[in-house]
Amino acid sequence: IRMQSDAAISEKSMLAQAQPISFVLTAARAAAKPFYAGALGLPIVHEDDFAVTFALAGGTQLRLTDLPGHTALGHTVLGWAVANIGAAVAELRDKGVSFKIYPGFGQDADGVWTAPGGGAKVAWFCDPDGNVLSLTQFG
Repeated sequence: IRMQSDAAISEKSMLAQAQPISFVLTAARAAAKPFYAGALGLPIVHEDDFAVTFALAGGTQLRLTDLPGHTALGHTVLGWAVANIGAAVAELRDKGVSFKIYPGFGQDADGVWTAPGGGAKVAWFCDPDGNVLSLTQFG
């Protein structure tokens, strides 16, 4: 596979230059909104009848979108790269967030999994809908 340089990609694609928007579905906005705004500390930038929009780093936005009957699928839908996973886990725990322990993964007592070879450390947690979110500290 031949990789193109960032310059070559940006010359060809308007989307390569566009700010991404992330979407997370919720069946229970009344519970999810205070979780994202309070426990995760994300600033609300807009709200309408369909979604709550939060600011993320770098100008990216997250739209928490209403979908009646939504059921989380059990895989990670959104994650954050953090400089210190231990501090990030402790901060969220202090705000009432529980971290998932997956049997057989060999996570530590805080729920942090270290990838073989030490390339990354990852911890998973869920929003009120059961959507899986993650923190990753790269090696």
